[in-house]
Amino acid sequence: MASPSTELQGLLYSTLKADLGVMALVDGVYDNVPTTAFGTKKAYISFGPHDVVDDGADCIESGEHTFQLDCWSRAVGQVACKDIVDAVKVALHERELTLTNNALVEIRVIMRRVFRDPDGLTSHGVVMVQAIVEEA
Repeated sequence: MASPSTELQGLLYSTLKADLGVMALVDGVYDNVPTTAFGTKKAYISFGPHDVVDDGADCIESGEHTFQLDCWSRAVGQVACKDIVDAVKVALHERELTLTNNALVEIRVIMRRVFRDPDGLTSHGVVMVQAIVEEA
């Protein structure tokens, strides 16, 4: 059985990959980014840091998971990266998504940020996704 963390990451991955709005803007969604990640759309999404804060009470094991999703774009300017960040929010924020082994209580996008990467060529977007999961 998958841990709540890995099951939730799988749900985020499959939800983003299945979302037509997101995939119209990016070449892929990756946990382990390949060297060929910048394809024809010059953009992709990768998984960044993840943390869990225990949130259990009276016989219920649960955790508050926070995932950082990094959005990368080599399009001129930051507009394309802002579009990706916004599409990720639409795909995930307060959606009725389901886990197989654990129970997803709530999922929210709690922060979005876009900035120029130090290489001077890449726009970097950060989407913080917070989810409360009751463990099986």
